[in-house]
Amino acid sequence: MDPTRARIRDTSGQDRTAAAAPAARRLLRKPWAVGAVAAALLLVLAAWVAAGWSSGGRSYDASRLRIAQVTRGDLVRDLSADGRVIAANSPTLYAIAGGTVALKVVAGDPVEKGQELAVIDSPELRSKLVQEESTLASLQGEANRAVLDAQLTRSDAQKALDQAMIEQVAAQRDVERYKRAFEGGAVSRNDYDRALDGLKKAGIGVAAARQDFSLQGRGAGIDAGNKRLMAERQQAVVDELSRQVDALTLRAPFDGQVGQVQIAQGTNVAANAPILGVVDLSQFEVEIRVPESFARDLGIGMPAQVTSVGKQWAAEISAVSPEVVNGEVNARLRFADGQQPPGLRQNQRLSARIVMDTREDVLMVERGPFLEQDGGSFAYVIVDGSAQRRAIQAGASSLSAVEIVSGLQAGERIVVSGSDQFQQADRVRISGD
Repeated sequence: MDPTRARIRDTSGQDRTAAAAPAARRLLRKPWAVGAVAAALLLVLAAWVAAGWSSGGRSYDASRLRIAQVTRGDLVRDLSADGRVIAANSPTLYAIAGGTVALKVVAGDPVEKGQELAVIDSPELRSKLVQEESTLASLQGEANRAVLDAQLTRSDAQKALDQAMIEQVAAQRDVERYKRAFEGGAVSRNDYDRALDGLKKAGIGVAAARQDFSLQGRGAGIDAGNKRLMAERQQAVVDELSRQVDALTLRAPFDGQVGQVQIAQGTNVAANAPILGVVDLSQFEVEIRVPESFARDLGIGMPAQVTSVGKQWAAEISAVSPEVVNGEVNARLRFADGQQPPGLRQNQRLSARIVMDTREDVLMVERGPFLEQDGGSFAYVIVDGSAQRRAIQAGASSLSAVEIVSGLQAGERIVVSGSDQFQQADRVRISGD
């Protein structure tokens, strides 16, 4: 036997019988089994995600939110606004009729009450006044003539009445004479009866004359009265035209200063055209604009403070506009006790502060958009890195804070801005807080 060949071994000693693979491994080798396992894993993942969403799994960065702490203190409901100075009395004078305007002053001139500011030349109005005055003179003449006619009529009626009364007296005397003659046998019965008939006729004449005197006197008085009323009516027309002619001269209604002049010298204007304005420098007010949400809390006489040149001046609300413009309401402040800052000018800018109410020792938190969401009935409270939705009750509010009536405690923190992105979830996660 060759010794070299005896040293070479074959691989028969290294071969081993492999153990059978586990049943699970054999099962995974089948395609349908792999699909089933993947589906199970997806179901478990979906359930985990759903559980995370339902338990506040949604996470929001705290840097995108504004969080404030609930504190206890005094809530001052005040309102700060910028205003402009306006004259409390600054009327604009208008043209009473069309014509050419001759200005007597320029903008900025000081004026006294009754001083001429401008004159309007209106030939049409002056001519109409002359015509109406002529008509008045004619009607007054007719009224005077009617009064004279009434006096003449009454005089004639009185004369007729007196004549009838004289005739009645004469008839009475004839009756008495014929009676004595009849009793003495000097005249017949017929003559006596004829005298009696004359007396009765004279009595009828007196009655008729008296009634005619009354009727003619009343008729003449009515005619004279009508003429007088027509003359008085025409007098009213003349008085009104005289007033308009006088108004062609524009005069200062008070001591002040000429404001803006609306026209140039020698301009021909139409009726009711603005000419110029007069400003009362002794009375100024401050006009401010306040948000619509605070307008309902403002009232006439509410105290305020106006700051001018670093000094505060007492004032009060004198007027609140009932109209809302661009979400704001105009209000006017009047300086209290007639004390106002010196050197005020029209349209000068000033700052004002109105103290509406002060509530002591109340829960309050920084004001934010959360008040407008759900009517201010809910808030998100920060608890252990998450925000929980909780029912609250908000009370009075100021520009910077709002009163918390119930639902929160001092020291708790809530989301005052940015909670609109929570989509009314009951609980969300807050990262980075």
